[in-house]
Amino acid sequence: MKPFRQILKSIGALYVEGFRGMTWGRTMWILILLKLFILFAILRIFFFRPVLGGKTDAEKSEFVGTMLTSPSHNDTITLKH
Repeated sequence: MKPFRQILKSIGALYVEGFRGMTWGRTMWILILLKLFILFAILRIFFFRPVLGGKTDAEKSEFVGTMLTSPSHNDTITLKH
């Protein structure tokens, strides 16, 4: 387990030292963090709303069962002979 920790530490040090030595390193970190914030916070709020939020366990299981067993018009595949 110790060699695995050493590998992780050396990979982390590689990135930290690499960005520290760059003239644009701080700006790159800001851009990376801004991009992660946009991906995980903003997009989740507007596009990935929780479908099962506010439902009881029984309602959740019924909803999931219905979604798994009912055919959807978008998911059906028609084969022509």
